[in-house]
Amino acid sequence: MTETSTGPGLTPGTTPDPLEPLPLLRRELHTGPLGLSSREADRRLAVYGPNEVRATARTSLVRELLRQLVHPLALLLWAAAGLAFAAAIDVLGWAIIAVVLVNAGFALVQERQAEKAVETLARYLPAQAEVLRDGQPQHVPARDLVPGDLVLLEEGARIPADARLTEGGIEADLSMLTGESTPVERLAGPGLQGAPLLQEPNLVFSGTTATEGQAQAIVFATGDHTELGRIAALSQQTRREPSPLERQVKKVAWLIAAVAVTMGAVFLVTGVAVGLPLTDSLMFAIGLLVANVPEGLLPTITLALAVGVRVLARQGAVIKRLSAVETLGSTNVICTDKTGTLTRNEMRLHSTWTPAQAGATAAQTTALVRAAAECTTVARESDGQLHGDPTEIALVEGAAEHGTPPDLAERDTARRACFRFDPRLRLMSVVQQTGQGPPRVIVKGAPEAVLARLADAPRAAEAKAAAGALAEDGMRVLAVAVRELAPGAPVPAQRQDAERDLLLLGLVGLYDPPRPEVAAAVARCHEAGLTVHIVTGDNGATAAAVARSVGIGVPALHVVAQSETVDDHELDHLLRLPGTEIVFARSSPETKLKVADALRAHGQVVAMTGDGVNDAPALHRAHIGVAMGRSGTDVAREASTMVLTDDNFATIVTAVESGRRVYDNVRKFIVYIFAHLTPEVVPFLVFALSAGTIPLPLTVLQILAIDLGTETLPALALGRERAEPGIMSRPPRPSTQGVINKDMLVRSWGWLGSVSAVLVMTAFFYVLWRAGWHPGDPTGPGTPLHHTYLTATTATFAGIVTCQVGTAVATRTDHAALRDIGFFTNPLLLAGIAFELAFTAALVYVPVLQHLFGTAALPPDVVLLIAAFPPLVWGTDELRRWARRHRSRT
Repeated sequence: MTETSTGPGLTPGTTPDPLEPLPLLRRELHTGPLGLSSREADRRLAVYGPNEVRATARTSLVRELLRQLVHPLALLLWAAAGLAFAAAIDVLGWAIIAVVLVNAGFALVQERQAEKAVETLARYLPAQAEVLRDGQPQHVPARDLVPGDLVLLEEGARIPADARLTEGGIEADLSMLTGESTPVERLAGPGLQGAPLLQEPNLVFSGTTATEGQAQAIVFATGDHTELGRIAALSQQTRREPSPLERQVKKVAWLIAAVAVTMGAVFLVTGVAVGLPLTDSLMFAIGLLVANVPEGLLPTITLALAVGVRVLARQGAVIKRLSAVETLGSTNVICTDKTGTLTRNEMRLHSTWTPAQAGATAAQTTALVRAAAECTTVARESDGQLHGDPTEIALVEGAAEHGTPPDLAERDTARRACFRFDPRLRLMSVVQQTGQGPPRVIVKGAPEAVLARLADAPRAAEAKAAAGALAEDGMRVLAVAVRELAPGAPVPAQRQDAERDLLLLGLVGLYDPPRPEVAAAVARCHEAGLTVHIVTGDNGATAAAVARSVGIGVPALHVVAQSETVDDHELDHLLRLPGTEIVFARSSPETKLKVADALRAHGQVVAMTGDGVNDAPALHRAHIGVAMGRSGTDVAREASTMVLTDDNFATIVTAVESGRRVYDNVRKFIVYIFAHLTPEVVPFLVFALSAGTIPLPLTVLQILAIDLGTETLPALALGRERAEPGIMSRPPRPSTQGVINKDMLVRSWGWLGSVSAVLVMTAFFYVLWRAGWHPGDPTGPGTPLHHTYLTATTATFAGIVTCQVGTAVATRTDHAALRDIGFFTNPLLLAGIAFELAFTAALVYVPVLQHLFGTAALPPDVVLLIAAFPPLVWGTDELRRWARRHRSRT
C-alpha cells in the first residue's frame, strides 16, 4: 500500500479550496492517512519552493539613499557646497558634493550590513515543524513543508503553514492576523457556510500559535500563498524604528548643525566687517561648516551595534533588535527561572518516599514510579530518543532504572483522558484503563496541590513533612496519587471530577544539578551591581537550596513560598529591601508579569527569562525578555527580545557585559570624532580673528581628506574595542543617562581637542617663522613665501592626522591605563592607523595629490616635530586619567 501518489493534482501557484469536504481535499492533495513519503515531499519542495514569505517589505535603495542625503549633517554639507558655488569656487563645491555622496553610500552599506546581520540570525533559531512522513512523526525545518504534509500541532507550537485540521482541536492565537488578542477554538470538522476564511473553525494559519490542545492538520498553502504571505505582499515598505541611541545622536547632530551655522554666519559677518574679501569670508564660513561635521558618526554607531549583535550570537545570545544591545548595558535586575537556566535541565529520579516509609516494599516503590511514568506525555522519536518535558523524561527513565520501563505506545493506547499540566493548579492527570480492569485516575503535581485532594488527611500531613525534607536537599518534589473508578463508570469529562478523593502512592524527588558556570556568573552579577531574583514554579525550599548553591541571596535571601498570594503592597516592600534577593516560589506566569511591572515602577531595568506560552506577557513587559532557545516555546521566542540558544544563565551575564562594552565603545568613538573638531575649527578662528594677517592654516579640501579619508577606519576599529578592565565592577548606568554628556565634551573638545589644536598651530607657525614670515606678509601664488605657506598648511594637515593617532590610542580607555588593556590588543585599530598614515603620506608626497589638495613635501625636521604629537596627545590624556583614578581612590 502506498500512502501517496506521484504528486498533487495542482499546478504551482494555485491552492486547493480548503473548505471542500475533507476526503476531496485529501484526494486533491494526494495525501493518505500516513502522510507523504520523504521522496514525494522532496519532489514537491522542488516544485513549490520553500515555505518562506519573500521579504517584500525592505525599503528601496533609492529611498534609503535619500534618507542618508537629508539627515542634519548631510544638510550642513549641502549648505557648504552651495556657499562654494556662490563664491565661484566650483572645485570645492563639487568636492563637497562628492563627500556627501560617498558618505551617504558608506552609511547605506553599513546599515545594509547591520540589517543583514540581524536577518541572518535566523539560522541560530531554526523553526521546526512536526510532520507525519513515511508514517512516522518527524521534526523537519518549517521551510521544507509542502502542500499535502500532515503537521502535528501541540500547545506552544507556532503553526508553520496554512492548514485544515483533520483530527483533534486547539486554541489558536490569531492576533497577528486579526488583531484580536483572545485565542479562538479550532476543531476538526465541517466549516461554516459563508464565513470569512479567518473565521473558519477548522482552519489554522501560518505564523499564528497554538496556545492549548493537540491536533493534526493537512497543509494546503505554503510560502507566499499563505494568508501571511498575502499580507506581506501588500506591504510595500516598512520603516525601521531608530534606537534610543540613534535618536540621541541625531539630536546632537542637529545641535552641531545649529552651532556650525551660527558660527559660520557670525564669522562671515565678522570677516566682512574686518575687511576680508568676500571670497575669503565665504571660504572661512565653508571651512567652519565642514569642520563641524562628524561625517562618520551615524554609520559607525549602526555598525558598532550590529557587531555587538553578531558577537553575542556567537556566544549563545540571539538579539532580535539592534537597540536591545544598548538596553542590556543598563540592566540592573535579572529575574530568572530555575530549571534549565540555573540548572543543567538534566533531571534524574533521585529519591522516592512512600507512606509508612520504614516498612515500604519494593512493590510499593515500583508502583509509585510506574504510575508517575504513565502520567506523562513523553514520546519516543524514530531515533529512539525521548522527546518532551525534562521532568517527565526523568520519570520515564527513572521507571526504567527501577526495572519497570513503560511501553509508551501501550500507555497511549490505554489512555482514556488526559488533563494537561495547568501551571495555576500545578497538576496533571490522566485516566488509564489496562486490560479488563476498571479505569484508574493518576494525578501528579506539586505536593501541596496533590495532598489537598487526598481522601486521607492524616497521611497528607506525614507526606508534607517528607516533601519538605526532600526539598531542603535541593530536590524537586512531585506527589503521585491515584483513584480507582467504579467498573462501568463514565470517564470524567472535567478535571475537577477526576482530581479528587485520591489515594497517595508517594513522593518522587528529582534532582537537577546547578550548571557549573552559574556560580561564577552570579558572582559577576553581584560585582557589577546587578540583583538576581528567582521566579519559579518549584517548591520554595528546593529553589532556595539551588539559589544558595550558586550564590544567589548574598547577603540576604528571602523566600516567598506562595508568590501568587503576594499583593502589590507587599511586593513593593519586598523589592525595596536593601541587599536582598528573592525566590518567588510556586509562581505562575501572572506572577512574572506582576514582578516585572513592580520592578519597572521602581525604575529598574529588568531582564526576565521565560519559556512557556503564558510567559509571553512578562517577556513583553520586561525591558529585555529572554526566551530559551532549546526548551522554550515558539510563543516565548516570538515575545522575547533575546533568545538563549544554550538556555544558560551565564549567557545572560555575558550579554549584559557585551551591552556595556558596546555602549562604552560608542562613547569612545564619539570622543574620538569630536576631538578633531577643535583643531579643525581653530585654524579658521585664527584666520578670522587676525583679520587675514595670518593666512588660513588649513584648507577645506584638507579637512575633507581628514574627515573622510583618515578618520573613518580608526573610528570603526574603536567600535570593536574589547571590554575595558573593570567593566563589570561598576554599577549599571542609569537608564536616563545620555550617550553624550558633559564629561565627554570636556574631554573631547576641551582636553584632547585643545591639546591637538595647540600642537598643530605650533607646527604651522614653526614652518612659517623658520622661513622668516611675519604677520601680514603675502603668501599667495607667485609670492616668495607661497611654497612655505603650502608646507605650513601641509604641516597643519599632517599634524591633525598624527594627533588623531594619539587620540585613537587615548580613547581606547575611559578609566583604565593603556597598559591595562595592552597596546597591541586591537589589531583593527593598528591597521586603521597604518592606513591613515599611508594615506597622509600619499597626499603629502605624491605630485598629483599635492596639486589637488594644495600640499607640499615636508622637510625632515617638520616630520620629526609632528611625529612627536601622538605620544604628547596620548600622554596628556593618560595623565588626566591617572589624576582622575587617584582622586576616586582618595
